[in-house]
Amino acid sequence: MSVTTDKALDPWPIVKSGARFHPVASVQHLLNEHGHDLEVDASFGPLTEAAVRAAQRDFGLEADGVVGPLTWQAIVVTVRHGSRGHAVRGAQQELDTRDGFDVVVDGVFGPRTERAVRAFQSALSAFGVEVDGIAGPVTWRAMVSGMVSH
Repeated sequence: MSVTTDKALDPWPIVKSGARFHPVASVQHLLNEHGHDLEVDASFGPLTEAAVRAAQRDFGLEADGVVGPLTWQAIVVTVRHGSRGHAVRGAQQELDTRDGFDVVVDGVFGPRTERAVRAFQSALSAFGVEVDGIAGPVTWRAMVSGMVSH
């Protein structure tokens, strides 16, 4: 996915122990995609922190338990039409929390999810986001940072 001016996008959020709600559930879904077995409860407790530390070690990052830009970039999984799994659920949940995006959180990236991703990307066209229906790093960054109102 290309961006004309990446500086216009909101930065990756910092998510750490004690955080609740958005975007904690996305962190949990993405960690589960990488083999962890977290309950997706949108609460960043000790189990989520331990999974973050483990993932950071797996990716050769400082294992501080804080999800910052480098950790986000390591755990984000590009999903597209035909993808299935926890990362798809995370993307769907991100879209579902916003008004106007018709999506079902079922872990299957089908036509409905692709339309919702395209609609989300279209709302970001002023930032140079390519409308391709693929939730890659730029789209994930916009979703988890809260761009396009909930």
